[in-house]
Amino acid sequence: MRAISQSGPATKPASVDKGRSYVIVEAGDPAPTFFQRSTSNPRYAFHSAAGRYLVLCFFASTRDAAAKQALKVVEKNKGMFDDMHASFFGVSLDSADEKILREALPGRRYFFDFDGTISRLYGSVPVDSARGEANVPVVRKWVVADPTLRVVATFPFVGEDGGAAKVMAFVKKLPAPARFAGIALQAPILYLPNVFEPELCARLIAAYETSGGQESGFMRDVDGKTVLVNDYSHKRRRDHMIEDQPTMDLIQSRIRRRIVPEIRKIHQFEVTRMERYLVACYRAEDAAHFQPHRDNTTKGTAHRRFAVSINLNADFEGGEIGFPEYGPQTFKPPPGAAVVFSCSLLHTVTTMKRGKRYAFLPFLYDDAAAKIREENLKFLDVPEKS
Repeated sequence: MRAISQSGPATKPASVDKGRSYVIVEAGDPAPTFFQRSTSNPRYAFHSAAGRYLVLCFFASTRDAAAKQALKVVEKNKGMFDDMHASFFGVSLDSADEKILREALPGRRYFFDFDGTISRLYGSVPVDSARGEANVPVVRKWVVADPTLRVVATFPFVGEDGGAAKVMAFVKKLPAPARFAGIALQAPILYLPNVFEPELCARLIAAYETSGGQESGFMRDVDGKTVLVNDYSHKRRRDHMIEDQPTMDLIQSRIRRRIVPEIRKIHQFEVTRMERYLVACYRAEDAAHFQPHRDNTTKGTAHRRFAVSINLNADFEGGEIGFPEYGPQTFKPPPGAAVVFSCSLLHTVTTMKRGKRYAFLPFLYDDAAAKIREENLKFLDVPEKS
């Protein structure tokens, strides 16, 4: 049996320049993800926009008449781009556009792709194009992705409006994001009751209340280092680390006996390591929440394989965990029950409305990932706590 190739994305010569190659992006392919400067964020994580249809317009420059007309058509259809049904992202290669383009929230944003990061990934400029290269042959196009970041369709940039009217008509006819696959999808998670007994839940809550917890941030790569960032618009939570060895041993035994076998059965993955003994508290008085994110996107967190969320109490409203790529459903497990999921899954915690939500939130991985963690310690600028 022939092995599946692990080479990079397929490329092909384009008629715009027969001597150069462009990445092929077609319906059914994963939409390439990236970080790039946008109209609102110096390092916008495109993967965090999953959960709705995403329309990318590679118009190159607003100096072009068709590009100007295309953006006018998008403006006329602004009601469709509400960050619920769909979001629009214009991609500019022209530094002059930085003074012209403005986002209009919700729904419409622009990337300043002056180094060609996005355009190379999507086949808009040649794979070998260099930053600052003059007269780069550009393939202008539209790409529409579904809520799980898979390409639904691509459209050529043709006609007086760059094909904008045709793209708008296509997006309008798409089903609701929750039914994009033709059925309501279930997020690929494990939902396990009775992982912690009531006494252990109470013990962990008491440990948290004794310390009072501390404000926690999230990890981000900045200038080659993984650093701790605090931004209440993205995350608001207070944490306490369990350091009592008998309690840690008790927790580890429950994870080993009640979660590890299920991961082995479902994912054929052998968990051998656990990171952090963290009790978190989401408080309504803080409007605590965690915006959509993934748990392994930095050098300092790349070793994480599975996240575990175990509720310790039930007397609260809000604070439910959701997986936007797979629909709007959110989960509130009863005390002691666990939600287990890949750290690569986009997930969110809804804003607290009443009371306090206490949860135990470790990460699980194996010996191979432990080597990655050790190798990446040099990139970690702060303790791992996100």
